[in-house]
Amino acid sequence: MEQTVEQKLKALYELQTIHSKVDKIRQVRGELPMEVADLEDDVAGLETRIQKIKSELDDLEDDIVTRKNVIRDAQANIKKYETQLNEVKNNREYDAISKEVEIQGLDIQVSEKKIREFGFEITSKTQVYEKALEELEARKSDLDAKKAELDTITAETEKEENELTALADKAIPNIEERLLFAYNRLRKNAKNGLAVVTIQRDSCSGCFNQIPPQRQSDIRQRKKIIVCEHCGRILIDEQMALEAEEANA
Repeated sequence: MEQTVEQKLKALYELQTIHSKVDKIRQVRGELPMEVADLEDDVAGLETRIQKIKSELDDLEDDIVTRKNVIRDAQANIKKYETQLNEVKNNREYDAISKEVEIQGLDIQVSEKKIREFGFEITSKTQVYEKALEELEARKSDLDAKKAELDTITAETEKEENELTALADKAIPNIEERLLFAYNRLRKNAKNGLAVVTIQRDSCSGCFNQIPPQRQSDIRQRKKIIVCEHCGRILIDEQMALEAEEANA
């Protein structure tokens, strides 16, 4: 059967009442879900950063080992060339071997300089690494606390929220598609999630703007769906709201 305007308004207000209760439950959780998500992102970011620094430190340690091997090989070459110097037969051979000794000596100097630079870099990165570890532990501690708080609140309200969600799912088929679309759009755009509101003290209880007497009279007649001229919310009279509350009591 085709619903009357009054029936449509009652169905909309019933859905609004259910959704408002769900909104209230979620308000109790406040910003906790967002805070938990942010902390999880922080922890993941720090873990990635720590892993990167650790990899860089490992590479630096490998570079030092490589440079030490260069020094060791150069020192061995110098000993070999020095022995050869005692066996040279002319100045040409002597100059060539002396040049090799000089080159090996330069390699040692360069490697020693690099080792010192790597050492300074390791010291600097280690400080950053240790600070990041401390920060990670602090973030994990905050995350555990926030998760525990959220879990406690969720456990306390989950049953009620599930029951209300089931009631909302049951109420939705009673609302025609066009009105449901408008209702959902209004709820999405309203900070307080109110799409259907009552008249209170001659004003819209959604935006608190005055409603002209004739318009209030039309709303009380329940013969057509009337929206607030200022905020666009669907308006119902206080008596309908009281009737709905008494029916659900």
